[in-house]
Amino acid sequence: MNLHADAVTVLSAWAPSLGSQESLRQAFLGFLATRDDTVQRSCEAGHLTASAVVLDSTGTQVLLTLHPRVGRWLQLGGHCEPSDASVADAALREATEESGMTGLEIGAAPVHLDVHPITCSLGVPTRHFDVRYAVRAPAGALPVRSDESDDLRWFPVDALPAGSEDLAELVNAAVSSH
Repeated sequence: MNLHADAVTVLSAWAPSLGSQESLRQAFLGFLATRDDTVQRSCEAGHLTASAVVLDSTGTQVLLTLHPRVGRWLQLGGHCEPSDASVADAALREATEESGMTGLEIGAAPVHLDVHPITCSLGVPTRHFDVRYAVRAPAGALPVRSDESDDLRWFPVDALPAGSEDLAELVNAAVSSH
């Protein structure tokens, strides 16, 4: 199965608990149906991205990155690559690359969706159709900041940094999934 087919299969099977997430799920499926290159960053109309809400082994801390281009704390994630067999593989790859941690375990299904306008590596305005997964770090795992981050830090799931209040629904969805 290719990445596009995987995305359609995963999103067709996912049953979100929030009505707003069901509306987004339908929008994602509609967008995926319009063209086959929607999982590639070269798709200027918009493209699928994959994120990971990395929780510590106790589920009480979330790992956030201070994104250099956006200038705020966000979950880990990024573009899908041709080598990714699935959207979950893309999210796990991004989490591993950006956290520097091995042994991460990803949930079987997405926990949240988001679509947002952005000017990414294409250099032109586009949209990211972000599929978000919960990921659990092994006990004692220590993150190592990559070049893709200005900072990388654990935060209590109930005390996100200032300016990141909009991540609360996403973090709560990840915590509830475990």
